[in-house]
Amino acid sequence: MTTARTAILPAFAKINLSLKVLGKRPDGFHELRTVFQTIGLKDTLAFEFTPGRKTSIELEDALAIDNNLVVRAARLFFEQKKVHGVLKMRLTKRIPMGGGLGGGSSDAACTLLALPALTGRKATLGELTALGAQLGSDVPFFLTGGTALGLGRGEELYPLLESKPLPVLVLAPRIHVSTPMAFKALGRPALTEIDGIATLKTFQSFVWQAYCAQAAENDFEDAVFRLHPELAGWRRKLERHGAHSARLSGSGAALFGVFPDRAKLQGALPQFRTELLQVFSTNMVTRARYRAAFLRGLRGHATTGMWPPQSIYA
Repeated sequence: MTTARTAILPAFAKINLSLKVLGKRPDGFHELRTVFQTIGLKDTLAFEFTPGRKTSIELEDALAIDNNLVVRAARLFFEQKKVHGVLKMRLTKRIPMGGGLGGGSSDAACTLLALPALTGRKATLGELTALGAQLGSDVPFFLTGGTALGLGRGEELYPLLESKPLPVLVLAPRIHVSTPMAFKALGRPALTEIDGIATLKTFQSFVWQAYCAQAAENDFEDAVFRLHPELAGWRRKLERHGAHSARLSGSGAALFGVFPDRAKLQGALPQFRTELLQVFSTNMVTRARYRAAFLRGLRGHATTGMWPPQSIYA
């Protein structure tokens, strides 16, 4: 009888430490410049794979998310690598949906990182990135974690020098910001020539200094705050209570404040307990810690020290 291979893995959230939106590209997407950062807020995915002739993919999801990226990621991997067997997954959501924190994309990337080790199929980072890009622009980032520069749609990634992992307070209001509407509200013109892209001097400064609070930006804020003024109020409140940087994450509606130390964050926390918000106290997650969490979860199935995780069954 074939033994099932099991693992429980984290799917960490992200924030955009800085985000610039340039013009609209010929393919309909917008050209972005952003700095991604993983944080400790996370969903959890449990996997059970049993090799065999029968092939099926099942997901237990209490929220019954329509067209879940976890299942789509698993199907893509099974088709690409010609995997046969029964895969059962259980998703426990903690990352608020639709807040610009990347929960769905992180869940998909978690699945892509888990399956090579559990199914005994070799997969390079390039192969997984190509699969991830079919699922969403943020998915490739979650295959690496830590701090990274994202270009293009955000899927062209370069690792950045990481600062000390600072405390982060995340505010998730009961507001849904439509990403297409946020882009429309920005009113960026079409890009006709690469020469038309302005040099982003403040963004350059932010990237070169690893983490420069004064240079952090998010181009969506003016447009989104016009639609939802209460978001601007909460951002100012984060700054008043000690955050040395407070921004919208992605196109929102989640906000985050980066604090200089844990004591300052703890001092700010009571100020938001009476607000109509979900409030999460967490930390930045470095690339090393991110990868260690996955390798720890795949212990007994993956070889030591390899990234992406490689299977002992291959």
